[in-house]
Amino acid sequence: MEHQYIIQGMSCNGCKSHTENCLKTVKGVVSVSVDLKTSKATIQMDKHIPLHVFQDALKADGDRYTIHHLYEKTPPKKQSNQEEIKGAVYYCPMHCEGDKTYTKTGDCPVCGMDLVPMATNDTEEEKTYKKLLKKFWIAVAFTLPIFIIAMSEMTPENPLLNWMDVKYWNWGQLLLSLPVTFYATWMFFQRAYNSIVRWNLNMFTLIGIGAGVAWLFSVFGMVFPDFFPEQFKTDTGNVHVYFEAATVILTLVLMGQVLEARAHSKTNDAVKELLKLAPNKAIRVKEGKDEEISIDHIVVGDILRVKPGDKIPVDGLITKGHSTIDESMITGEPLPVDKKEGDNITSGTINGEQAFLMKAQKVGANTLLSQIIEMVNNASRSKAPIQKVADQVSKYFVPIVVLIAVLTFFSWAVWGPEPAYVYALVNAIAVLIIACPCALGLATPMSVMVGVGKGAQNGVLIKNAEALEKMNKVDVLITDKTGTITEGKPSVESVISFQDNYSENDITQLVISANQNSEHPLAKATMDFGRQKELPILEAFNFKSETGKGVVATINNNKVAVGNSKLMQQLSIALPSNIQRIAEQHQKLGKTVSYVTQNQNIIGSVVMSDKIKKNSTKAIKTLQHSGIEVIMLTGDNNNTAKAVANTLNLNDFKAELLPQNKLEIVTRLQKQGKIVAMAGDGINDAPALAQSNVGIAMGTGTDVAIESAEITLVKGDLNGIVKAKKLSELVIRNIKQNLFFALIYNTIGIPIAAGVLFPVFGILLSPMIAALAMSFSSVSVIANALRLKIQPIE
Repeated sequence: MEHQYIIQGMSCNGCKSHTENCLKTVKGVVSVSVDLKTSKATIQMDKHIPLHVFQDALKADGDRYTIHHLYEKTPPKKQSNQEEIKGAVYYCPMHCEGDKTYTKTGDCPVCGMDLVPMATNDTEEEKTYKKLLKKFWIAVAFTLPIFIIAMSEMTPENPLLNWMDVKYWNWGQLLLSLPVTFYATWMFFQRAYNSIVRWNLNMFTLIGIGAGVAWLFSVFGMVFPDFFPEQFKTDTGNVHVYFEAATVILTLVLMGQVLEARAHSKTNDAVKELLKLAPNKAIRVKEGKDEEISIDHIVVGDILRVKPGDKIPVDGLITKGHSTIDESMITGEPLPVDKKEGDNITSGTINGEQAFLMKAQKVGANTLLSQIIEMVNNASRSKAPIQKVADQVSKYFVPIVVLIAVLTFFSWAVWGPEPAYVYALVNAIAVLIIACPCALGLATPMSVMVGVGKGAQNGVLIKNAEALEKMNKVDVLITDKTGTITEGKPSVESVISFQDNYSENDITQLVISANQNSEHPLAKATMDFGRQKELPILEAFNFKSETGKGVVATINNNKVAVGNSKLMQQLSIALPSNIQRIAEQHQKLGKTVSYVTQNQNIIGSVVMSDKIKKNSTKAIKTLQHSGIEVIMLTGDNNNTAKAVANTLNLNDFKAELLPQNKLEIVTRLQKQGKIVAMAGDGINDAPALAQSNVGIAMGTGTDVAIESAEITLVKGDLNGIVKAKKLSELVIRNIKQNLFFALIYNTIGIPIAAGVLFPVFGILLSPMIAALAMSFSSVSVIANALRLKIQPIE
């Protein structure tokens, strides 16, 4: 028996190996394979092992990792004796049959696990976010007064000393630091310990050592002040404390973790939106009678009845009847598609105005909608976390600092004045304290925070820091056509009159009068056009909508028809060759032509198209000039795609694509070493948005697309991508500058702390200078990050 799980808390190959070894100790486990990139664990077992057994094994090993079922929907607490909940929908937490659900409680027919009710409880990611947020506010509440107390020492005639002596204020800082150090941010010390044990040095190593040593040094200095030479004491005889340095850096790092957790808590929202698209019920026709059943009970070969406006329950084909189907979730195209007997239809798409019978061909996890859900899931999980610049710095900085501290100890122990070992210990610790760049934890989140705010002011909503950094490296932009490059809805481009006694307004008035009772997108486009011209609508009688063809109505005792060539053929109206040529010219440019007739005579036509957005041409040209290759992908026909590509001077485009085709193209480009950004607005774009290095959604698009993406353009305008690219460049440059400011003061202070000036000048590092170095680095980082606010991104 094989089950899959998600392991949270792993950060390196050491974590991966450790987790595998820990899970292998569970009785009944045959083999364990952990993928660090996807955080997925595949466990072979003799028989089903409850999840809590694995949780207990990991907890007993230090409570560093959490385990939950793959794509778990976070069920509520299990009902005793599998008590059935009225109206609940049940599923197997192991997802043995994909997203299959059941209407009654019981055992999973595949793995034997208890079925559990689906719930709206928080996901594991949401719980983590809320837990971190709570700790963050606790850390802020206790760190702020510590910071005020510490900063008051730098003010002339410290007003706090009028209340009580420095010694008591130091004890106050100690008490205030306890909740921050031992509760809110204790996990950072655990991570630092693990990084040292596994020798995978990172930012937490540096933070753990620096903050931990600063805190311990402060406590020791308060309890044993006489241990320290006079050079390490203030004018009042107290040893300078570093509670402010320790708690501020820990709180700032925690803020970064909260922001990251908030982004992770949103990763499942796209799948939730997709699940909403699938209907829960269907009407099965059995022995001539209709019966309502759960879609889980549909089997291949069942005959189903689909009513007007209903969602298609499963993949299949029409066996009786015809209709128009809204397939925009699959193709991205706004116009409904005519379907007749023998045509294939897809789950989740929406039926038009006609009822029909269909035969189920693919059910459950085999439907296209289920495959899209799985693609989005897999793409979202496959993203490896970005290697933070601070981690790279720490990887080299930590061993260098530790080595300098060790050399400092031995140098003072051998050549230092008496008490040599006291000087050796204190100076070695001073090196570790001054080396802790408090602003390092602030360098990235401060720039990101200002950058995200700047983006929001300019209509660019950024989900996380990772998106900002990767946007700077993008060399290929894949963009959907409909709703991204174009408006995403048909509009009237022109009205043509073929009769001298009919003006364009006359024909427009007949068209809107005939279409006033139609719900078709093309009819709505003509109505919008008529409103703009402020033309009155005439009364229409005997209205009839011909599915997939057009409409017929009686206006002023004249029979008026508006529709395509199929409607003309049905009404036995011949199309003159010159009119056909005009129509073909427009159709080759990807436009739609509707003919207008009155009493069997063609009097005009309406040309409709999906207009290219105003800024699309300029934005694409700017991106191409910046070295980004732009590729257009669309589910639309080749003629329309070619016409749009030619207008935009795009050399590379592909048409008539399904969601999986777009996903495959993104994956292929990534395998070639490309950094791919994907811009889209529809459900059909969701898998590619999730797979791309940077997903960019139009704010005017679907919720699924927005949740699958990392950047959302509020105005749905490609010019927002230009802004996002420029903003990314500014933020990354700003972060690198901040890292310089975060390290420079501390780096200069390290040799002074080590005592290189003592033999010649008798100077040791003053605690006040150390505090000033930390303060200046933080102020420099903050001031530099705030510069982003005044830098243009247009």
